[in-house]
Amino acid sequence: MITRARKEGIEKIAEDDYKIKVSAVPEKGRANKRVIELLSKEFMVKKSDIRIVSGETSNRKIVELNL
Repeated sequence: MITRARKEGIEKIAEDDYKIKVSAVPEKGRANKRVIELLSKEFMVKKSDIRIVSGETSNRKIVELNL
């Protein structure tokens, strides 16, 4: 995850690896919230069906989607 990006987006790197760019700052969960919003839109699932499994305070995260 890259925070404070000029342009937001999701880029597929490998089978299950994505690079996510968000404009939000990494304070008080703002960047994590924005990551969930972007993933929700990209994979067409509800935000409540996405959770950060690990990496809550890291730029490398493991995210679970309930499809």
